[in-house]
Amino acid sequence: MPELPEVETTVRGLRPVLEGRRLTRVEARRADLRRAIPVDLRQRLTGAIVIGLARRAKYGLIDTDRGDTLIFHLGMSGRWRVDPDELGKHDHLVLETDAGRQLSLCDPRRFGSLDLIATAELASFPAFAALGPEPLGPDLTPALLAGRLGGRSAPIKAMLLDQRIVAGLGNIYVCEALNVARIDPRAPAGSLSLARLKRLVTAIHAVLEAAIDAGGSTLRDYARPDGQLGYFSKQFRVYGREGERCPCGKGVVLRQVDAGRSTFRCPACQR
Repeated sequence: MPELPEVETTVRGLRPVLEGRRLTRVEARRADLRRAIPVDLRQRLTGAIVIGLARRAKYGLIDTDRGDTLIFHLGMSGRWRVDPDELGKHDHLVLETDAGRQLSLCDPRRFGSLDLIATAELASFPAFAALGPEPLGPDLTPALLAGRLGGRSAPIKAMLLDQRIVAGLGNIYVCEALNVARIDPRAPAGSLSLARLKRLVTAIHAVLEAAIDAGGSTLRDYARPDGQLGYFSKQFRVYGREGERCPCGKGVVLRQVDAGRSTFRCPACQR
């Protein structure tokens, strides 16, 4: 599933094509993805000028001069394509601009979503209302984590995946950040000292920024809008590396499954 770095990379790839451009054609080629596509999407977006693109957690935001924001989620297999040679059966939304550019949202498994709401009401959008701070923003601090995790006996990995604690973190990057911070993913969240939380926040920043620089991680379906693959998977320290030596040089990566998700850790350096 595309995670925060993949969505951030997508938004950055769409920005030079869409920002400042008028949408001359908007076509929803089916009625729904994971849920229904707004029936008035075409009416509200055709003729609108895109004034900005951003990301919130794992959602992309396309703001228009009409006071509306198109919110997209890539689901399991979604990606945007810029100027595709031809449209296929999995291209479910098509946008054209006054510069003659065409974009399509391709989602073979249809687990993604499209919503169109008033920009002024973004904070109350159900998926955003309870989200924690952005992991790359100034609000994620060791002190904030200490306050949110204090007294919690659940494993730190599970807490980091809770979008109410931190917005946008997914399984791959949590595994990687915990390894960089030398923290056992099974450790009770409330047991972590402020010093260890400082290491964790630094590791989260470093891992996410490196992943964005590499264009995200392509494991199955994901590709950037320009068609290029994400190469951060070549830098994985522990994720998907069961039985291989950890970069610390002292241990071999172990894998365990919790609630249907694989956790990768090094028993030597993550304690």
